[in-house]
Amino acid sequence: MIKKYVFAILVCGAVLCCNEDKTKSKDVNNGIQMKEEGKKVIYQVFTRLFGNTNTNNKPWGTIEENGVGKFDDFTPKALKEIRELGITHIWYTGVPHHALATDYTEYGITNDDPDVIKGRAGSPYAVKDYYNVNPDLANNPDKRLEEFRELVDRTHKQGMKVIIDIVPNHVARHYEGASTPSGKEVFGVSDDTTVEYQRDNNFYYIPGTPFQVPEWTNGYRPLGGNPHPLSDNKFVENPAKWTGNGSRRPQPDMNDWYETVKINYGVKPDGTLDFDQLPAEYSLKSVEEHLVFWKTSRCPIPG
Repeated sequence: MIKKYVFAILVCGAVLCCNEDKTKSKDVNNGIQMKEEGKKVIYQVFTRLFGNTNTNNKPWGTIEENGVGKFDDFTPKALKEIRELGITHIWYTGVPHHALATDYTEYGITNDDPDVIKGRAGSPYAVKDYYNVNPDLANNPDKRLEEFRELVDRTHKQGMKVIIDIVPNHVARHYEGASTPSGKEVFGVSDDTTVEYQRDNNFYYIPGTPFQVPEWTNGYRPLGGNPHPLSDNKFVENPAKWTGNGSRRPQPDMNDWYETVKINYGVKPDGTLDFDQLPAEYSLKSVEEHLVFWKTSRCPIPG
């Protein structure tokens, strides 16, 4: 049943594959040796802020006005100094391609509607494409995935492993999946939108009812009220989908996660489950036994 495993594609190979040698490990690329002593120390960084030296900080300012950090701001020197703090893993936050206000149409990337974006930078948890990375963070948005891969390589060469967010619970209201590999289906394409819930649908729906942009209060306006060709208090979504935080209203509140839609993992609207649950005794069983269980259950794991 659970076919939404594709989000794992963005998890770099080193994630959770910690070295089992509790005394030391060696990076074969540059000869770095470091004591592990069984301790894993994670350095979380909001990637777009790390290398940004622009102090303008204009409310609702553009990238040109306020600046933005880039993947290549994590130089070998910077990474070496982070490692010398005792760091074993870097958690790069905001890497997956999420909805944002910057215009990248010249690179074949569609614009996102500011009526369903939070801020110009957008929420890093409103993922627009699970198979690519944030163009804001690249010097050349057309080569953004290559630039991120180079960052992963630089991080590994300094003896650290990489973690990034995968955001499996919800996606951007305007999820597009433009980089979805050939032979894979973009989320929602085959959904039956005439029903609220169907086990194999990717999303939950409010049949026969179009989505409405939240009612803005307390002086809030998308982009601070600054003009934008798509800022018209409208967003076409018919039928409306459930919002990422579980709101079932076609017009979510402005404090809801209105920029996202909830992914269906087989939990029915009444809270009952449309899949088998792992029996308690499996907590002591092997990985191989777990695999057999799911392959023979009425809700097998993806092949």
